Amino acid sequence: MKNAIIGKKIGMTQIFDETGKVVPVTVIEAGPCVVAQKKTVEKEGYDSVQLGFEDIAEKKLTKPEKGHFEKASVAPKKYLHEFRLDDCDALNVGDVIKADVFAEGDHVDVTGISKGKGYAGVIKRWGAQRTPTTHGGGPVHRHAGSMGSSTDPSRIFKGKIGAGHMGVEQVTVQNLDVVKVDPEMNMIVLRGAVPGPKGGIVYIKNTVKKIVEKQVQAAAPVNPQKASGRNPQKASARTR
Repeated sequence: MKNAIIGKKIGMTQIFDETGKVVPVTVIEAGPCVVAQKKTVEKEGYDSVQLGFEDIAEKKLTKPEKGHFEKASVAPKKYLHEFRLDDCDALNVGDVIKADVFAEGDHVDVTGISKGKGYAGVIKRWGAQRTPTTHGGGPVHRHAGSMGSSTDPSRIFKGKIGAGHMGVEQVTVQNLDVVKVDPEMNMIVLRGAVPGPKGGIVYIKNTVKKIVEKQVQAAAPVNPQKASGRNPQKASARTR
């Protein structure tokens, strides 16, 4: 069964692994989440569960939102997100999901909204190159430059790089390792960085990547009776 949970990014820190190496990690407050709705193939055409995260005052809800939670008989939640899991039948409305749905060593995908960078030019936003700074280049060294044709097509094609609002986009980072899980503190520690600022909402689920364990090959035996075994400097010894 694939697992999923909603969390809040606390920030980054570093820990030491068993070999003494520094590992940069991101701490996430994951759950507890409650199942607010369950969709089935018979009614909606597909199986999924809707999870709610973080309590909110009832007075801050709209009437449709209030009715949605009253129908499910669950406390109002600030954030709702729908997940398509392999076995939704195992969950029912009102069930609570905590951080222990994941364990140390699991691989997960994390989705969040990236940090906003404001209005940015083509160099910062797309990594474009400056125009020449000599021979009368003028004060346009960081501009986009010419990007359209004259008569045909007489326009700029869609998708062309340009200046504009940078960031605040949905980003998914795949195949992150779960370094530590603490159900009592609702904490999940992931190796590496996740999208979004501190306090940003993230969605964690099992990775879609296929994990292949590397097999360690045994070292080739050395026969001292061979010339290559008696003299490792020979070419036959270096290439065996």
